[in-house]
Amino acid sequence: MEKILVSACLLGDKVRYDGGSQQLVDRSLLKWQSEQRLVKICPEISGGLPVPRAPAEIEALTSRVITQQAVDVTDEFNCGAELALKLCKLHDIRFALLKESSPSCGSSTIYDGTFSGTKIIGAGITAQLLTNNGIKVYSEKNIELLIVEITKLNEL
Repeated sequence: MEKILVSACLLGDKVRYDGGSQQLVDRSLLKWQSEQRLVKICPEISGGLPVPRAPAEIEALTSRVITQQAVDVTDEFNCGAELALKLCKLHDIRFALLKESSPSCGSSTIYDGTFSGTKIIGAGITAQLLTNNGIKVYSEKNIELLIVEITKLNEL
């Protein structure tokens, strides 16, 4: 059965920068969880960052991940991304469901690096690394596409 890498915050884990979660309630996600098909990760926590932690965004000009207090946390974000990729390789994972707009997990949008709340087209550190390694990345915004893809695989 196909395993799926999932952002821990989407499963209700309180791992976001503010100590919260972004739990996604979806029938297919619950089914996959009951089938033990989900492998969860918070790349930021895996990379060594605490909960709570300062908000961070990717600077457009440097591609560095900087906190609102101007602390460079790029190394932690890269470490977490590498650990996510290792999990995918370990479990033969070809699909990921990651939190949109996160500097780690955003697959279509991220914040612009100015801490103004402005989103731009782009990918987070983990989402980009997974995509570069052939893993299809989805978010809560397009989970229906992942559901269709997984359903097709189950029919084969």
